[in-house]
Amino acid sequence: MTLFAPFTLRGVELPNRVVVSPMSQYRAGRGFANDWHLVHLGRFALGGAGLVFCEATAVEARGRRTHGDLGLWRDEQIDGLARVARFLAAEGAVPGIQLAHAGRKASERRPWHGETPVVAEDIALRGEAPWTAIGPSPLPYAEGWPAPAEMTPADIAEVVAAFRDAARRALAAGFKVVEVYAAHGFLIHQFYSPIANRREDAYGGDYEGRIRLGLEIAEAIRSVWPEALPLIFRLSATDWLDGGWELEDTIAFARRLKDRGVDVIDCSSGGIGGKERPRRMALSQGFQAPFAEAVRREAGIATMAVGFIWDPDAANAIVAHGQADLVALAREVLSDPNWTLRAAEALGRDEGFALWKPEFGWWLSRRDRLVRKLGLR
Repeated sequence: MTLFAPFTLRGVELPNRVVVSPMSQYRAGRGFANDWHLVHLGRFALGGAGLVFCEATAVEARGRRTHGDLGLWRDEQIDGLARVARFLAAEGAVPGIQLAHAGRKASERRPWHGETPVVAEDIALRGEAPWTAIGPSPLPYAEGWPAPAEMTPADIAEVVAAFRDAARRALAAGFKVVEVYAAHGFLIHQFYSPIANRREDAYGGDYEGRIRLGLEIAEAIRSVWPEALPLIFRLSATDWLDGGWELEDTIAFARRLKDRGVDVIDCSSGGIGGKERPRRMALSQGFQAPFAEAVRREAGIATMAVGFIWDPDAANAIVAHGQADLVALAREVLSDPNWTLRAAEALGRDEGFALWKPEFGWWLSRRDRLVRKLGLR
């Protein structure tokens, strides 16, 4: 296996193993996609990535992280996203979408506005009012954040239905892969982590109770998501905190999700205990790949490695050594949307710009021949 070998998930073939990870842009209005999203995501399809994900897309309005989040909580939001999905597919990438609910991390300012809770002054500054976040328990995300409203059984049922309905809308929009955002301190992670879930009912307490919401969401999505199309869950493989969620918990959860029709576990980590990086969390290139390797081996499910990956040789090694089936990049492709094509050249998989779109490749190959002929490079 190599980074540029095709990969089949159910009835969907990815042309390579490079995935553009969901990256929130905070440019939507009332949840609606616009030209920004088309151009932003379209660059990655032109740049050769095999699977391109739309950013975290809220399944209900109160589940937005910010006022700028994309949404699929109403049918009117389908058309804008359908335009994006059509373009991605037309240019050879598989279009994917990440469905999300922020839970207690909702009602937040955009990062460049402070990455703090929305407050009354935001109405005057930007015409954006705060709203009440919900969560498994009335525990604030971090110091200075309001406590969320503890979810009732009716709230939980509404959220499960919202994920189902958003998946139905994603299908109508033309997406071929759904990823559920169950990591980084978002709602589903809040339920399965003992750091954020202090409930004593059927959705809290022991391990079985804490994973119940995630399992129900997987089942609900599979009830409307076709058998031929893959379903992915992004999990935080560890909280990096004493007394929190650990890798062994993730492996067991992955087995249960697989039984409910999940095809890939996207292995990230952290995010549950506030904005500061936990002391146990040591950063290096590909530092989360060992989580993907362990889940792949122990749970018998395909995995995706993500986080601090930028070198083509390192990305290729993750696949070649069986650590993961897919490699997701985010900030690196923001810096260079053509990363996939440049990686193919670096790994000896492309000569003379043959993998580039001819509208680009013809010009670049012509320049390259002239530059070489003149000895300028």
